[in-house]
Amino acid sequence: MYKQISRLIIYRDLSGDSILSELGRIFEDLDSDADTPEHLRSRCYAQVRRLLEVATKYGFDNNLWHNYLTFLIITDENPFSLTYEKAGRQEGTVNQFAINDFTVFKELFDFDFSELEQRLGIHCFSTLSDYHAIAKREQIYNKNVSEKVRALSKQIEQAADGEAVFLAVADFYGKYGVGMFGLNKAFRIISEGDGYSVCPITNMEPTVLEQLIGYELQKQRLIENTEAFVEGRGANNVLLYGDSGTGKSTSIKAIVNRYYEQGLRMIEIYKHQFCHLSHIISQIKNRNYRFIIYMDDLSFEEQEIEYKYLKAIIEGGVETKPDNVLIYATSNRRHLIKETWNDRTDSETNGDIHRSETIEEKLSLVNRFGLSIGYFKPTRPEFDRIVSELAARHPEISLPEEQLLAEAHAWELRNGGISGRTAQQFVNHLCGKAK
Repeated sequence: MYKQISRLIIYRDLSGDSILSELGRIFEDLDSDADTPEHLRSRCYAQVRRLLEVATKYGFDNNLWHNYLTFLIITDENPFSLTYEKAGRQEGTVNQFAINDFTVFKELFDFDFSELEQRLGIHCFSTLSDYHAIAKREQIYNKNVSEKVRALSKQIEQAADGEAVFLAVADFYGKYGVGMFGLNKAFRIISEGDGYSVCPITNMEPTVLEQLIGYELQKQRLIENTEAFVEGRGANNVLLYGDSGTGKSTSIKAIVNRYYEQGLRMIEIYKHQFCHLSHIISQIKNRNYRFIIYMDDLSFEEQEIEYKYLKAIIEGGVETKPDNVLIYATSNRRHLIKETWNDRTDSETNGDIHRSETIEEKLSLVNRFGLSIGYFKPTRPEFDRIVSELAARHPEISLPEEQLLAEAHAWELRNGGISGRTAQQFVNHLCGKAK
């Protein structure tokens, strides 16, 4: 195996502490008698454990070795894979190097572990080649990644040679891209000291817009703007504002689910991380995806100045915001930044000579969102309709309509008032009581 790995060119950076590289070193030490059989067995078991961990995380099945190699191919960001992500399959000399590497991968797919197992008295790799995973809920693993890995793995298994593997992988890169941005819908920012990392959200809710009852005009405006964005036409940054529990965040999550296959991705960021915004945008501006920078429950107290980072990014910085990035934010405040009566008093009270400029400074942020969409609490009849339609989705709820609405009214009086969220919480309560 180490001989095959040494022939890699474009994918050579897969070396290091990857499972593939560690197995290559085990085979090398086995052939050179550089290690004892007992220790080699232990090293094999360690890599098998790592394979099982990866398989559990991504829901691999059938042949875990094939799934793992496929996962390496579609997550390795190198000049070849990134070019094919942006431009699709192209003619060029680099293709010959790629075919060389995919010929190696085809050999690794068909690698015979029987000699290793006989010499060390183990049979774990044979077991991994015919693996039957325990059924798991989608929340436990990344179903989206799992399906793509297993589908491409089947194609590579059936490929006749390295050139056939090249064609399959090249088509995959052109359709889905490469790396974590190609495979995942949504991401969060993890702060690490003075830096940060972009990490995939692997269990995003499968929300669809049809699940949000009402707010048809608001949803349509959001759809129209997002469709223009993913199709490369002019689109605006969006602020969804209004009462809590009305579906602002749900709408954005559903939009990402709807347009993921068309290249839409979402990065969630909190205001204490705004100092990283320019670096994050630099990281994604040349990728072949459309990114929504998502800011949930956005608002600023009087003393908070993070909004200045956001203002510069949206409009006003020296560097133009890339065409593949938009900002979608939700807020309970129409103007985002807390205003006080002092903002509107004369200079003798608050010491600000140009009070109109103070107000303008605070309002200028919301003015940089080209599209503002209001979500407000439903009326009583609208609330009743939401409760009825949500309850109808659950056969275990069998209350008569009159009793259902009476209990819903009593519930909302005790639990936060009329809103879509309150209606959903009431239905959840009924589902919990049902036998």
